[in-house]
Amino acid sequence: MTVTAEQAAWFARTFGQLADNVERAVLGKRHVVELVLTAMLSEGHVLLEDVPGTGKTSLARAMGQSVQGTNTRIQFTPDLLPGDITGVSVYDQKEGVFEFHAGPIFANIVLADEINRASPKTQAALLEVMEEGRVTIDGVTRKVGVPFLVLATQNPVEQAGTYRLPEAQLDRFMMRTSLGYPDHAATVRILDGAAVATADLPAIITPQTLIGMADVAGQVYVDALVLDYIARLVDATRSADEVRLGVSIRGALALTRVVRTRAAAQGRTYATPDDVKALAVAVLSHRLILHPEAEFDGVTQEAVIGQVLLDVDPPSRREAV
Repeated sequence: MTVTAEQAAWFARTFGQLADNVERAVLGKRHVVELVLTAMLSEGHVLLEDVPGTGKTSLARAMGQSVQGTNTRIQFTPDLLPGDITGVSVYDQKEGVFEFHAGPIFANIVLADEINRASPKTQAALLEVMEEGRVTIDGVTRKVGVPFLVLATQNPVEQAGTYRLPEAQLDRFMMRTSLGYPDHAATVRILDGAAVATADLPAIITPQTLIGMADVAGQVYVDALVLDYIARLVDATRSADEVRLGVSIRGALALTRVVRTRAAAQGRTYATPDDVKALAVAVLSHRLILHPEAEFDGVTQEAVIGQVLLDVDPPSRREAV
């Protein structure tokens, strides 16, 4: 089953309404807003990595407000325990049974604020739920619900009291992106009070509509040449001189999913190599492990993906649609 032109047009229209709503709270960052929306509609999770005060939390909260579902926020600290995230079983003396008290992870959109401030043991509490959408506690598996999205933030500058996210954790984020500072015009508008408080944003869609949009995106046609292009890009990351560990198959699958969503967001029923190029850095870069020598020389993960995009030729034998 493929997407019809009418479905693609509806998807693009709704996607635009969501982006407009979120951008009211995060001025001048349309590209990043669209990236995060693309990940959300691809049933993935997003890591917002940037310096303090750039609006990471505001963006995450604006995303939550735009969907008429349940939203929670977890402030990660060094003393946070896994049970503080997933929930715990408490003994009810009156009834003589253990009663489960659900943690904040049981929500449609979860803001994991400053995720790198929690210990590795606490970070590991997210591994199962981010991959499988469920939590196992005391031998009992519980679904967290659909849709489910983790929006995590971290400050890469401050190292005191933080714990680096392990590769297994990073690989579960569909995208990593950053906001950066707004341009001059957006800064003036922010200082003038033009930004809307996230609590005042209206809900644009329901969780059921979000699921419907994800289903539409999943049916977008991807030509075999585009799939081959994605596979060649992933292979190239594994053989790059600067790279110790390249992109996993999970990364290749994630890139394929977001490519479909981007195509639908532009009102198309098919994906193109340009969709791959536009999303490759955000989806693939954080999955690379560089050689220490390359890091010492100032090589970045984003630069490696950029070079791979230059080295690997896109489909040219015929139009990939």
